[in-house]
Amino acid sequence: MNNFIQNKNSKMKYVLITVAWNEADFIEETIKSVIGQTIRPQKWLIVNDGSTDQTEEIIKRYAGNNQWIELISEPPHSEHGFSSKAKGFMKAYDRLRSINIDIIGNLDADITFDIDYFEFLLDKFVQDPRLGVAGTPFVEDGKHYDYRFTSIEHVSGACQLFRRECFEAIGGYQPIKEGGIDWVAVTTARMMGWKTRTFTERVCFHHRKIGTVDRGIVASIFHYGKKNYYLGYHPLWQILRAMFQMAKKPFLIGGLALWLGYMWGILTIRERPVSKDLVKFYRKEQMTRLKLIITNIIGLKKKKDRS
Repeated sequence: MNNFIQNKNSKMKYVLITVAWNEADFIEETIKSVIGQTIRPQKWLIVNDGSTDQTEEIIKRYAGNNQWIELISEPPHSEHGFSSKAKGFMKAYDRLRSINIDIIGNLDADITFDIDYFEFLLDKFVQDPRLGVAGTPFVEDGKHYDYRFTSIEHVSGACQLFRRECFEAIGGYQPIKEGGIDWVAVTTARMMGWKTRTFTERVCFHHRKIGTVDRGIVASIFHYGKKNYYLGYHPLWQILRAMFQMAKKPFLIGGLALWLGYMWGILTIRERPVSKDLVKFYRKEQMTRLKLIITNIIGLKKKKDRS
């Protein structure tokens, strides 16, 4: 009851949408995390995207005791993947268009977080009217991205909150078969003048290795390399990223797989699923970041030489 009262008095009203496929091992803990929030969502639509495990039974059990949780069942289908996720999300969003809400959240079915997670993020939207997309780092195996080298302007797809005006301005999630729907949404928002931000004061915990739902680690890295190409990453940026990946597990092989995936994209992809304007915008961002990194490295070297 206390959560309900706080939600009614909140300055920001939000909804969550989760598209889940075979998440029986993780989704119960995600549900418990949302139920335990200091500010609960007005509605939480969970799309069972044709799961063949116990995902739907788990959702039903909790939806039966929490009227603000709603199950949307999709039959098993061969199209399951990133494109299917985008379509499932937008189908759920269509049910919410008549509801007076400020924030739309995309939440994966395999993450957990502290009880004030959404209260913290909602407050960021209250503070900054130009904030269009917000989230936090995700922790996986006790680690998260090093934000000395990762832009805080990107928001991970594990949990993305959108100001409603921003989400509708970018046209929501676009179905891309091979992935990148979260990246396209955030980058398009920035291209249209919205602020996007990862707030490092909080984290969420990711319980399945990113990108490994249906492939191994090396194959997943190769796929990311291919995805980096069709999303328009600058070749110079990709070379440096592959070199950086070589220093992480699996050592050397991971960086090589990332670069080979990018090269495979060059050889096999005839048309990118994103606009030329988006590619141009993001490559300009990458080169700006690269110049800043180089400037910082030179500055640190000069400081070391003086000492």
